[in-house]
Amino acid sequence: MSTSMIASFFVLLLAFPYAFATDFTVGDANGWTQGVDYTKWASGKTFKVGDNLVFKYGSFHQVNEVDESGYKSCSTSNTIKSYDDGDSKVPLTKAGKIYFICPTPGHCTSTGGMKLEVNVVAASTTPTPSGTPPPTKSPSTTPSAPSETNSTTPSPPKDNGAFSVSNGVSLLMGSFFVSAMILGLMG
Repeated sequence: MSTSMIASFFVLLLAFPYAFATDFTVGDANGWTQGVDYTKWASGKTFKVGDNLVFKYGSFHQVNEVDESGYKSCSTSNTIKSYDDGDSKVPLTKAGKIYFICPTPGHCTSTGGMKLEVNVVAASTTPTPSGTPPPTKSPSTTPSAPSETNSTTPSPPKDNGAFSVSNGVSLLMGSFFVSAMILGLMG
């Protein structure tokens, strides 16, 4: 293999995790504005490292990334980062909770509702089967009272439109193989 082909392969490997990132438009068609339930919007979505939050908003709004305390109190005193361009793309770079509010007075409070809490999970490198029930406890030898909890298996998470890593690896390797074949035939 030529040196340039090997270098190209390594560049593809470095860029690979970001090739399948998802851009989540906060609030969907409503965007970042008053009167939207952002807790409801975020529920059911899986935000992964490498994904992006896209905030679309008018000139009366802004986006401030704040700590948990700032989120709970709608305070901008400990702002981590501010955005005010009307179309802000925020990369999710690490796992954990991340918080956003609109700093315009009255917009973050319960009346305005412009606050968002997102739980970011690590990007998975190995696919996990969807809908696999959680492990159960081994049967007990002592009788117990009937449980009042729901024993049905939870439904699998909703598809958020992102490619799975295994599909991406297959696509990447297939593209590399075809490129190598073409370069081999032409060279």
